Amino acid sequence: MIETRIHGSVEAGFEPVQDAFAANFERFGEVGAACCIHLHGRRVVDLAGGVTTLGGTEPYTPETLQMVWSSTKGVVAIAAHMLAQEGRLDFDAPVIEYWPEFGAEGKREIPVRWLFSHKSGLAAIDQALGLEDVIAWTPVVDALAVQRPLWQPGTAHGYHTFTYGWLAGEVMRRVSGVSVGQLVADRIAKPLGIEFWIGLPEELNDRVAPVLPPIPNDPPDPFVVRATDPTSLTYRSFTSPAIPPAAFNEYLFRSAEVPAGNGIGTARALSRIYAACIGEMDGVRLLDPATLDQATQTQARGEDLVMGFETHYGTGFQLPFPFRPMAGKGSFGHHGSGGSVGFANQELGFSFGYVMNQMRPVYGADPRTSNLINAFLSCL
Repeated sequence: MIETRIHGSVEAGFEPVQDAFAANFERFGEVGAACCIHLHGRRVVDLAGGVTTLGGTEPYTPETLQMVWSSTKGVVAIAAHMLAQEGRLDFDAPVIEYWPEFGAEGKREIPVRWLFSHKSGLAAIDQALGLEDVIAWTPVVDALAVQRPLWQPGTAHGYHTFTYGWLAGEVMRRVSGVSVGQLVADRIAKPLGIEFWIGLPEELNDRVAPVLPPIPNDPPDPFVVRATDPTSLTYRSFTSPAIPPAAFNEYLFRSAEVPAGNGIGTARALSRIYAACIGEMDGVRLLDPATLDQATQTQARGEDLVMGFETHYGTGFQLPFPFRPMAGKGSFGHHGSGGSVGFANQELGFSFGYVMNQMRPVYGADPRTSNLINAFLSCL
């Protein structure tokens, strides 16, 4: 039964990854998913399986498009570091150098780097904003520009769940003259020949598999307790702006540019993007070694004021921590809520992309990707 619903291939020697991928459907409640791995720039794993909707019959293939939540943040970080290596963006310059209006309420000294490492104190928005404001972009960035930080910037870090995208994105827009979605399309997706969008074209909407909400733990885990407490910073960060959950599977939200969380693409795209960060892909290299070294230096580590557990960040990238281990030392990238991930490991020379429709709880390491990564590492 499992064999009939697994699509794609693995190179000889990587069969354990296919076995692990198939096992995820039996052991961990996978519904539809895809996994792609490049080793030294060569695609060695390209798998997909299951169905696009719960109880449906449409097969989930390597070409199925999927919203990858915060895995989008890593792609945004790559685009920002491309601007930096061209001398157009200085992460250590004050934000007001690019975005003068941002300096209100004591924010004049905040450097760009703190926006990318969750240290600016702007993890939630005080103003009541909704989906219309998200679509429009400007109301959200205007609200952030005039807001007082929620803690003393630079003294702690707390996951900027949605605000990361507008904070980083507005600086990048001011620097480049185009939106983040356009920047990613022009500078990353087109040169690499991949399918990845921040702001989905309408003609592609039918190819997107809906996201399926996680089945909550019983009893609730510590993160869920925080995230459902309206007085907590966790709740505020995940619910501002206020977007109805049903909207996440509707084209209106997919069409918007939400650079913290609504990137849509394939596992192939994520893996190829990260492969082009650590090496050349058909003549394209996105980040040079010096840029990558700077990008992956630790900027924030320890208990996260929003997440309530240890997190670890470079400039825009997640670095390994217990709940998001990737492949350990040398890894950099970004997980998305519910399980998706794109990352590379410089020391081992591989990149990894994983997308899925069935989300799992945020708390803890996802057994599906751990299973796949461990299987791959056993082949090296």
